[in-house]
Amino acid sequence: MKKAIVTLACCAAFAPLAFAQTRSTSTGQTATITEPITVTGKIITTTAEGAAANYQPVKTLVVREDRSNKPGTYVLNGPGHIVDKTGALVQTAVRPGARVRVYYTSAGDQRMIDHVVVLD
Repeated sequence: MKKAIVTLACCAAFAPLAFAQTRSTSTGQTATITEPITVTGKIITTTAEGAAANYQPVKTLVVREDRSNKPGTYVLNGPGHIVDKTGALVQTAVRPGARVRVYYTSAGDQRMIDHVVVLD
């Protein structure tokens, strides 16, 4: 009998610990931590050479490429610098027929201009 009472007392002492729930001391506020993220990758820049075409819609450079009879269309979306052979910034419009080298990246089916070098 003594053994049963000791066993019951032990169970009564440890039972609240086994079934206890922890209490939350949260005040309902959350903290947000902002950390910088660095994404590394390779941007593939391709070149094409040819002559600037006569018709150039806004923000678009049409180039009659040397390797094909079909004109290539390149989208100028952003600063896309136009420079001469020496690297000086060209302030005037590219004249039709001028030899150019276009540095671009492909974004889906569009070719986005990085920069253009006027060769003559």
